[in-house]
Amino acid sequence: QVQLVESGGGLVQSGGSLRLSCAVSGITFNSWTMGWYRQAPGKQREVVASISTSGIGNYADSVKGRFTISRDNAKSTLSLQMNGLKPEDTAVYYCNRRDAHYSWGQGTQVTVSA
Repeated sequence: QVQLVESGGGLVQSGGSLRLSCAVSGITFNSWTMGWYRQAPGKQREVVASISTSGIGNYADSVKGRFTISRDNAKSTLSLQMNGLKPEDTAVYYCNRRDAHYSWGQGTQVTVSA
């Protein structure tokens, strides 16, 4: 049974930082490119960052230079360091395989106040 459990969200002021974590179980974690996604109210879910099995990160233009994705294959954990947060980063954040293969977890809410 696959489980994706996101944590680390919260309320932060504009310019602040948060670090999100995703605990993954039930898959061969180190075999897959993984991604962080977000969904803002009234908008479609979008991918913000992905990381290959070899640790190469790829970022949406909107977060490039501010967010850093990382993975710990030994712990089957995916992380997202978010710096320089903006109100437009407010969303529920999710992790999944880059092809969004699995059912979505509960996500973690990130709220950035102006």
